[in-house]
Amino acid sequence: MHRLAVAAGTAFLLALGARAALAQAPQPAAPPPAAGAAGAAAPTLTPSRDFPRGTATPSSDCGACHRAIYREYAEGFGSDMRYPGVKLRTQGDKTLELPAETSVAASAHAVAGTDPWPIHAREAEEEGKKCNVCHFPQPFAIPEPTTLELAKPQPRQEAQGEGITCAACHLTPDGNVRGPHRVEAPHATVADERMSRSEMCAYCHAMGKRVPGKQTQTYLEWRDDFAGPGLGRQQCQDCHMPRTQRKTAEGPDVPVRAVARHLWTGGHSGQRLGSALSVVLLQPQKDRPDVELHVINVGAGHSVPTGSNRRAIYLQTRVVDRKGKVLATREWMFAPWYGPRPDDRAFLAEDAKRPDRIAATQADEQGPHEAPLRAGEERVLTWQTGARDGAYTLEATLVYDLNRYNARSFQGDQRELARFTLPFQVRAGR
Repeated sequence: MHRLAVAAGTAFLLALGARAALAQAPQPAAPPPAAGAAGAAAPTLTPSRDFPRGTATPSSDCGACHRAIYREYAEGFGSDMRYPGVKLRTQGDKTLELPAETSVAASAHAVAGTDPWPIHAREAEEEGKKCNVCHFPQPFAIPEPTTLELAKPQPRQEAQGEGITCAACHLTPDGNVRGPHRVEAPHATVADERMSRSEMCAYCHAMGKRVPGKQTQTYLEWRDDFAGPGLGRQQCQDCHMPRTQRKTAEGPDVPVRAVARHLWTGGHSGQRLGSALSVVLLQPQKDRPDVELHVINVGAGHSVPTGSNRRAIYLQTRVVDRKGKVLATREWMFAPWYGPRPDDRAFLAEDAKRPDRIAATQADEQGPHEAPLRAGEERVLTWQTGARDGAYTLEATLVYDLNRYNARSFQGDQRELARFTLPFQVRAGR
């Protein structure tokens, strides 16, 4: 039996935060929202005289004035992010990599429209449906923190390859450019302190109602497991957009102030991943072969792993004797569920009848696994190692996998996060 301590920790979800200043423009008529989606009516969009292309405005246009911010957005300058090649299912599949002219350290927002992984997944698993509309959204109103069910934003029809542009976050439905500060700029601007709050990230980093364990719940995990219980005051931006003192634009009259770095470090950052979990190894009874592994979410204000159900963390363990011989091994996988119930092989026949049968089937094919660790949770795993008399070392390794559905032999999308060891003795009759 696993003992679950449901609470919360300290760090953060991938903030759908901010970009340089802009204003908005005529947009094509938005498609109707999906059936059953909350917030059915799309916002009325007001043309912007400053940015007639709206959220299709290339972020490089904003980079002409906001050079430091654009460098972070487009190149990941100041981060340790990397985008390794990913395979869909088997070792023989083509490796999906970013376009050659794209920085492999770019922010996730910058490559949202060109990253081949979500594009390929959409085509292969959802039969070409526009399921990833968050990658090219039209302007949206910031939701209330008490919103129970979150719908996707409306997609723009043009320039989808531009991804999540500066305008996607900074442009309001009524044609203004919003930012956390009141500024004088060559375009219309409004100050909105909510730009520095987690609600700014909600529409693209949560979907539907809260279902603990399910994918695409990051904002709701932060709200319900971390902020609500009072485990911390950090907003998404505090961890994923660390601040620095600088100008927002390079003009001579622009004041120096605290400005968020536009990086959104998350699943592609070893530093961010490595700060989330800790593991404590114990031999609860002296001289006995049984061990405990306490996996603790000490550094994330949301579940780990969070977001896409393809992401997983493996806890790989082994018992080694004094000569280095491996006597026993065991592995646990932590991953979000695809749907509102735990993944389970028993549902494979039903999966074949679903419109999303490919995505649902590959989740259930892997069968039951450990649910993500909620914010602040301590998960206790027990293992009867079967070790006999002698001196041993318990070794444990945390490994992060961007796609748990491809062949385990493909390690290009995996990253070792940390290692832990515990020397222990076993004596007969004790």
